Amino acid sequence: MRTSTNPLTTVRNLGILAHVDAGKTTVTERILYTTGTTYKRGEVHDGTTVTDFDPQERDRGITIFAAAVSCSWDGHRINLIDTPGHVDFADEVERSLRVLDGAVAVFDAVAGVEPQSESVWRQADRHGVPRIAFVNKMDRAGADLDTAVASIRDRLHPVPLVTQLPIGTEDGFTGVVDLLRMRALVWADGAETPEEGPVPDALSEEAARRRRLLEEAVAERHPAALEEFCDRETLTAATLAAALRDLTRTGDGVVVLCGSAYRNRGVEPLLDAVVAYLPSPLDVPPVRGTHDGADEERPADPAAPMAALAFKVNATPTGRLTYLRVYSGTIEKGDTVRDAGTGRTERVGRLLRVRADRHDPLERAVAGDIVAVIGLKGARAGSTLCAPDAPLVLEPPGVAEPVVHVAVEARRATDTDRLASALARLTEEDPSLAVRSDPETGQTVLSGMGELHLEVAVERVRREHGLEVTVGRPGVAYRETVGAGVTGFVHRHVKQDGGAGQFAHVVLDVEPREEGGFEFRSTVVGGRVPQEFVRAVEAGCRDALAEGPLGGHPVTGLRVTLTDGQTHVKDSSDTAFRTAGRFGLRDALRASRMVLLEPVVEVTVTVPEDAVGGVLGDLAARRGRVTGSETRGGAAVVTATVPLAELFGYATRLRSRTQGRGTFTARPTGYAPAPAEAPAR
Repeated sequence: MRTSTNPLTTVRNLGILAHVDAGKTTVTERILYTTGTTYKRGEVHDGTTVTDFDPQERDRGITIFAAAVSCSWDGHRINLIDTPGHVDFADEVERSLRVLDGAVAVFDAVAGVEPQSESVWRQADRHGVPRIAFVNKMDRAGADLDTAVASIRDRLHPVPLVTQLPIGTEDGFTGVVDLLRMRALVWADGAETPEEGPVPDALSEEAARRRRLLEEAVAERHPAALEEFCDRETLTAATLAAALRDLTRTGDGVVVLCGSAYRNRGVEPLLDAVVAYLPSPLDVPPVRGTHDGADEERPADPAAPMAALAFKVNATPTGRLTYLRVYSGTIEKGDTVRDAGTGRTERVGRLLRVRADRHDPLERAVAGDIVAVIGLKGARAGSTLCAPDAPLVLEPPGVAEPVVHVAVEARRATDTDRLASALARLTEEDPSLAVRSDPETGQTVLSGMGELHLEVAVERVRREHGLEVTVGRPGVAYRETVGAGVTGFVHRHVKQDGGAGQFAHVVLDVEPREEGGFEFRSTVVGGRVPQEFVRAVEAGCRDALAEGPLGGHPVTGLRVTLTDGQTHVKDSSDTAFRTAGRFGLRDALRASRMVLLEPVVEVTVTVPEDAVGGVLGDLAARRGRVTGSETRGGAAVVTATVPLAELFGYATRLRSRTQGRGTFTARPTGYAPAPAEAPAR
C-alpha cells in the first residue's frame, strides 16, 4: 500500500448506493460494527440501526435521509454516507454524491441491477465518482454472482473486474476466494473474523481460471500491467492491485466483490478494497469555483484558503446543524466564515465529527473532512463557505423539479402560522420540497418528488411540530408544449398616459422544439430592433413560459424566433420590449395548438407468476404500456411505462391483488402527451 506523510492519503469519503432493499443500511451497520465504531450489530427489521435513526425510517424500514458516519480501518479514516434507495429521495443521493470522492454500489445477488440501482449509478456517472461493486445477499435462494455481474455489465455498461470467487452457494455460502492473493477467507458460524487458508481443492481449478481472466481484463486496459503480462505471462498481486486502483479511479473498470452483510460475511475484504482502490481527497482533481466571473482552483491543502460546501441542513428545535465537505484550508471552532452566495459572514459555534444522530466535538477540520457545524444561521444546502478574505463560489448540487403536489392546511385556524413555519423548516432542510400558495384557491400547496416523499414530509409536520394537518388528494405537475406553432405573429405594445410613453413592436415565430426546453433566437436585420431590446424580448418570452394557456402550467418544448420589429425614437425601452415579449408570446401561444404533458414513470412490478395476468390488466387500466417481462428467482418481473397520476394508491391495490406478495418501484422518465380528458389544472 502506498505510504505518505500527508495525512489526507488516509482519508476516504464514500457513499453507499443501491436500490431500495438491496442491503445498503445493513452493509453500513456491519462496517460500523467491524471497525469497532459500534459494539452491537444494528438490524433494520428491529429498528436498531445507527444510520436509520429517524422514527419514520425505523417505522417504514427504509432509508429516507442521507446519514453521515465516521469510522477507522487499517489506519484510515472513512467518512461514509448511507444514502436512500427509494426514487422519491433521489435528491438526497444527488447532494451526497456532490461531496463524495468514491462509492460502494450494493447489488442484490438474486435481482442484480434493479431500476434504482441504475438511476444512482447514472447519478454517480454524472459526478465522475469512482465505484466498487458489492454483490450482497449471497446467502439467499437463487443468489448467483455470475448472473449479477452479467446484469451489471449489460445494464450499466462498466467493465466488471471480479476479484473474488464465492465458497458455497445460497444457504451454504461460507466465504470467498481472494483472487489477488489466491487465498480463502471463511467465516465460521458465529465467528467475528474470517479464517484465512489455502484455496479449497474443489475450487482451485476454477479459481486459477478466474484469476487468469482477471489478469487478461486488467492487462487489456492498463499499460504497465500489459507490459508485465507480456514479459511474464502473468501479473503479481502487487501489480494487479496497483492496476485495479488506477482503473477504479479513472472509471475504466469496476472492482466487484461479494458477500452477505446480514451474516457479516465479506465485510472485511470490502473495507480493504475501499482503502486500496477508492481515492483519497488528494487523488481527485482540485475543486473548481468562480470568483468575480473567473474560474479558480483550490487544492486539497490544509494551508490553502478555506473553501467548503454545505450539502445538508438539519433544522432541529435546538438549532441548525449544517453538514460540510471541507475542500481546502482549515476551519476551526470560533472561526468567522463567509457565505459566498449571500456575502454574509457567520461564526462557527461548534465543530462535530458525525456518527448519524450522535456527534463528537472537534477543535478543527481540514481539507478532505466531512463534518457538521453548529452556529450557522443562514447557510443552506448548496451554500459555499469560505475564508472572508478569499471568496469563492462552488457549484451547488442540482435540485430536481417537483412532480407531485398536495394541498395542506392546519385543522385549527390558530395553527396556520405554526404550519407555515414548519413547512419553511422542511424546505430549508430538503430543497426538493417546494411550498407555494395557490392564487385561485388560497390553499398552501406542498410539492415534492413522489407520493412517499410528501407522506414523509407531512408526517414530520405532525410528529415534530405536533400539528393536526388536513391533506388533499395528490396531484401531478403538468406541463404544456406547442403541438403546432404560428408564423409572423405581430404584437404591438403602445402605452401613453402622460410623460414618457412605451412603444414596442415585435413579430414572432413559434414552433415546437423536439428536444424540450426553450430556445430563443433573432433573425432581425438592419438594426430594426437593437440588440439590447432583443435581449429584453427574450426575457419577456421567458416570463411568459411560467403559465400556459391550457391551464396555467409551465410551458416547455418550444423555439421562439424574433423575425422583425419596430422602435420609437423616444418611447422604446427595455421595459417596453420586455412587456411586448411577454404578452406577445402569451397571445402567440393562445393562437398555437397546445398540448398538455403529464409526467410518466417506468414501473417495475415483481409478483408471483400466478398473479401476472391480474397485474397486467390493472396496468392496462392505468394507461400503462408494458415494455418488458421476465422471470427472475421464481417471480415475474414486469416493466411498464405508466402516467404518474395513475399510480396514486397503486401500492395498496397491488398488495390486495397479490395477497401482499407483490412489490413495485418507479422512476421518472420524463413527460408524455396527456389524453384530452386529463385535468387542465
